[in-house]
Amino acid sequence: MTYILLLVGFALLIKGADYFVDGASGIARLLRVPPILIGLTIVAFGTSSPEATVSIIAALQGTAGVAVGNVVGSNIFNITLVIGVAAFLYPLKVQSDSIKKEIPFTLLASVALLIVMSDVALQGLGGNMITRADGLIFLLFLAIFMYYVIDNGLKSRSDAVDSPVPENVRWGKNVFITLIGLVAIIIGGQFVVSNGTKIAYSLGMSETLVGLTIIAIGTSLPELVTSITAALKKQSEIAIGNVIGSNIFNILFVLGVSSVISPLSVSGEVLTDVVFMIILTIVLLIFARTGYKIGKVEGIVLTAAYVLYLVYIIIRN
Repeated sequence: MTYILLLVGFALLIKGADYFVDGASGIARLLRVPPILIGLTIVAFGTSSPEATVSIIAALQGTAGVAVGNVVGSNIFNITLVIGVAAFLYPLKVQSDSIKKEIPFTLLASVALLIVMSDVALQGLGGNMITRADGLIFLLFLAIFMYYVIDNGLKSRSDAVDSPVPENVRWGKNVFITLIGLVAIIIGGQFVVSNGTKIAYSLGMSETLVGLTIIAIGTSLPELVTSITAALKKQSEIAIGNVIGSNIFNILFVLGVSSVISPLSVSGEVLTDVVFMIILTIVLLIFARTGYKIGKVEGIVLTAAYVLYLVYIIIRN
């Protein structure tokens, strides 16, 4: 029954995120918000909403290993398997802004995460923690990122202002869909955390491992579906932007809010995972700079990197 409820939770998270993105995008169109702003904020936040819900619930329940592992595991999954599979299906073109600003900002957020959780190494404390102060710093970083995105969006506002809104886009319908999606995400998140933790204990897995694997993969399915669909439709900017935006939201928003609600203790082994996440982000930046695209070969390399990472963390447990 526990496994069934876990699957039900994942289904609610995925469908809920789908409804949330559709409804919120419709509202944004009615408000005449530029398309670039919709993509970098609503889509990224919508596909990150399962991670946010799961980690916040885990923080409230005192399972910090699930909260932190979920974010780190999801980011690694996004960089390797999501981009890897999408690039294998159709080479992904990378815009110059992504190379110059957005991917480096993702790298900056990842390095900041490593610094704030390295209390033992840097301060000689008895344990590693992401404190409320650290969480507030993350939220300030998020505010800077949002300012950059909104500023870019306003510069291209004319793209949205002059475009007509389809007749089938209605306020009532989109508000309803958004609320339904939000409710599904919250309920699904509760199912995933409680049942995922039970499975972890029954199999002898640590909270951190279940967060890095089962829960991280489950909550990253919206990113996977979105990026693969975008790649098949040859909309590579969405596939890349979705991952970059989601990774930034996962670190700055998800861990920021979670640690403000309840300080998160961090196991020493997660530091290794964060270092691996940083290395993968650098590799992604290098791949993006080679011809401003990520091709099939790079996609295979990234996918293989995830398989090796999975083997490593399972053996480590």
